[in-house]
Amino acid sequence: MTDLVEKRWRIIREEARPGSVQMALDEIAAETVAAGGPRTVRIYRWEPSTLSLGYGQDPETVDWAYCDRTDVAVTRRPTGGGAIYHDGRGDISYSIVAPADELPGNLMESYERLCEPVFDAYDRMGIDAGFADAKRPAIHQPACYLRALHPAHDIVAPDGRKLSGNAQYRQRDAVIQHGSLTWARVVDAHLGVFTADLDADTFRDRVTSIREQAGIERATAVGHLEDALADWAAADEGAWTDDELERARALAARKYEAEGWVRAGEDPGVVTDE
Repeated sequence: MTDLVEKRWRIIREEARPGSVQMALDEIAAETVAAGGPRTVRIYRWEPSTLSLGYGQDPETVDWAYCDRTDVAVTRRPTGGGAIYHDGRGDISYSIVAPADELPGNLMESYERLCEPVFDAYDRMGIDAGFADAKRPAIHQPACYLRALHPAHDIVAPDGRKLSGNAQYRQRDAVIQHGSLTWARVVDAHLGVFTADLDADTFRDRVTSIREQAGIERATAVGHLEDALADWAAADEGAWTDDELERARALAARKYEAEGWVRAGEDPGVVTDE
């Protein structure tokens, strides 16, 4: 394993795109780094607000009528876990993409390494965040923020309430870690996307937010996360190439917007020229 942060990195500062394209861009960034291109750290928004299902999620747990009625888009992540409602303003998301052979093979060690800049960002925000020190029982398993807390990848505030969920997967010899940081809780929507009758007070007792913990504006929180990621990776200012964007839009249409993938997790596979 090489020293990860001595390699060439780019930072792509916060961009707003549809959730299907955001998930496709993770895959494209993995293809780029596997081909010898730069490693990527990036921050992004989901526009419109999006429900991202975990890879193995049962579609029957989703209130599709609510999502249609409130213009919440739905896609499926390549990572496991429960569904997350990514509000267009309340959520701040990030990704880190690097070659697999530059990261620890042990999953816990890999999470610890790639969450370093996330903890730095919380420190800059004035929040003493840390990994959950023990599992808490699940309230509603299909909802990421109401599942049992896990010490490997759930980040909590000093009062033990969840601030961030993080997940990893491998794609073409690259590791992709992406995560969701809660700037502001949007409780009605976060619960409304599920078919179960969930209690708002129970949600508030399990989940907190950057705004509640630190009282800072969203732009300030985003800036701290961007700076922490850039400093951790010693990253150059970067942007997607036209080719990357073109391939991401095509992948989003073929996979992340496809009924088979969203409803059943059926991967359309790789398209090759004949």
